[in-house]
Amino acid sequence: MSLEKAKKHLESKGCLDHVIEPEVATGTVAEAAAALGVEPGMIAKTLSFLQGDKAVLILVEGDAKVDNHKYKDTFHTKAKMIPYDEVEHWVGHAPGGVCPFGINEGVEVWLDESLRKFETVYPAAGNDHSAVKLTLPELEEVCNAQGWVDVCKTPEG
Repeated sequence: MSLEKAKKHLESKGCLDHVIEPEVATGTVAEAAAALGVEPGMIAKTLSFLQGDKAVLILVEGDAKVDNHKYKDTFHTKAKMIPYDEVEHWVGHAPGGVCPFGINEGVEVWLDESLRKFETVYPAAGNDHSAVKLTLPELEEVCNAQGWVDVCKTPEG
């Protein structure tokens, strides 16, 4: 059902032909990168947070981790992930397929600066056997992003 909701949303934005449905699982960054033949960073990992009584999604580079101080400076609240068994209720998609397409009404979507190092990224498309190939401008448009934030740790090295 989640895949169908995501596809319907993508179709309304003219991007249904961007959906990829591999035979193998794409529920984790490593699985998705292997299935799609891309580096893990290109997987646009969708993280789900609660801010009071509001769900917020932040798409980050596949290898990125949230920096709690940056998150609090940006959103003026502590980073509180939605509990695993509540994600589908809040967002409209289950873990492994969480994406910014076909989500519940009122869920905010933000894009993290960590994605900007890539021209093309691959978020999930509603289940653990799907992805969507999108350029950054397409991603911004298709997911109705509120804007860009910088809430991830700076990679070491």
